[in-house]
Amino acid sequence: MSRVSKSLKNAKVGVFFFILSIFVQFFSRKIFLDNLGDEFIGLETTLRSILSFLNLAELGIGTAIGFTLYKPIFDENHDEINKIIALLGVLYRKIGYAIFSIGFVISLFFPLIFEGTPFPTLLIYYVFYSLLISVLLSYFVNYHISLLGADQKGYIVQQYFQTFNIARVILQVVVALYLKNFYLYITLELIFSIIYSIVVRYKIKQEYPWLIINSSQKTEIIKEYPGIIVKIKQVFFHKMSAFVKNGTDNLLIYALVNLQSVAFFGNYQLIFMKLIGLVKMAFAGTGSAVGNLIAENDEKNIKKVLWELISIQFFIAGFFSMIIYHTMDAFILLWLGEKYILSDTILLLMIANFFMIQISSPIERFKNAYGLYSDTWAAITEALINLIISFVFGRLFGITGIVLGTVVSMFLIVIMWKPYFLYKNGFKKNVFFYWKGLLPMMLVFVVSAFIINFVKDYFLFDYENITLIDWVIYAIQVTIAVTIVYSILLYLFVPGFKVFCNRVLTLVVKQNSQ
Repeated sequence: MSRVSKSLKNAKVGVFFFILSIFVQFFSRKIFLDNLGDEFIGLETTLRSILSFLNLAELGIGTAIGFTLYKPIFDENHDEINKIIALLGVLYRKIGYAIFSIGFVISLFFPLIFEGTPFPTLLIYYVFYSLLISVLLSYFVNYHISLLGADQKGYIVQQYFQTFNIARVILQVVVALYLKNFYLYITLELIFSIIYSIVVRYKIKQEYPWLIINSSQKTEIIKEYPGIIVKIKQVFFHKMSAFVKNGTDNLLIYALVNLQSVAFFGNYQLIFMKLIGLVKMAFAGTGSAVGNLIAENDEKNIKKVLWELISIQFFIAGFFSMIIYHTMDAFILLWLGEKYILSDTILLLMIANFFMIQISSPIERFKNAYGLYSDTWAAITEALINLIISFVFGRLFGITGIVLGTVVSMFLIVIMWKPYFLYKNGFKKNVFFYWKGLLPMMLVFVVSAFIINFVKDYFLFDYENITLIDWVIYAIQVTIAVTIVYSILLYLFVPGFKVFCNRVLTLVVKQNSQ
């Protein structure tokens, strides 16, 4: 199967299951909030954030191993692949023990950390350790998943993960509606994690019968791959920065505002994270495809693929940003109720964060494909900027100040620095070429946003007496307007987007003619 075919299959499977899971998640979120309460959902979210912090111990091993696997997969060197996966197993076991130990120590302070919560200490411990065991399974049982990702077979993982995830949420909905039992609700999380790990491990053995699942390799194997260890140390700082950027908001909201606000912010966060996940699924496999592309060292093709990816994700960034801005408040009102609507400032900051994640994704893919992780200072700086601004302004302005820290740090490091670092050390060219290519896209987005803001005032929409049908009609009108205005302007003024559209049109015509 070709690189493009694998990427398309990853995208099709990923998007299908992810859309399905999104519907289930949004349906269930309302039920969980109504039947289990804002504070319990806030507690669960906070504990998950603590576990995200513990996952920093992973040190970016999976990312570094994935980069190392590209060449032996391309060469079909099974012996080398087995050795690298064995190394992954040795490292992950060490990290797994470390995560459990640190988690145990942190849990000793739960009576102090959660002193003001209305839940018994036993429940807090049960939720934490159930989630902790679910996390540890990926370190001890199914770490072989990294091979599927590097081999552009992530769709296999998604098929099983999303299926089990959807089944789990449906059963949790039943528990929330009819039993309202916190313990059973969390137990289902643990049970499905165990079943998923066993099934995926079996599937990997089927897919790669030559793979040594239970390797006898010991710690000594680490000495054979000094280059990987260097990469792991570098990636650690980037992982740490990513956690601070994405994982500390809930902890800071709990510390600086209250537990209930964690659930309120979590509703918006759920929408954005699902949307980010959906786009990520649509581009599933492109990371390893770019890795293979870099290995071929075709400069002309690399440049062509880069600008196609940038233009596509710029379209996605602007498309969803404009639609969310004009439809989000009404959606929250219908979905959860008026008390859950956050301020326009918070919404705009979250949209800005989403937009920057999308337009920087192609740069991140190529940077990872080149193995460029040595800018550890940038990762540390991003984390510090985020924490300082979030803490200072969070004390003054609450959630708004906390999200502001994420946006500012991302703009300075991810948007401004990383393209320069990639062009200098990867492409060996002046970053001026990047900004020159990006400028027309930015201008098109700004012009489109003004046009849509003007046009949408002519749509019939009564916010005070809104119904679901009214919102759907309004959302469709906004979507059509954004699609027409934004896509036409991009097609006219952005060459990469025009090439992509023509490619899609050619594929459609070709399929219909067969």
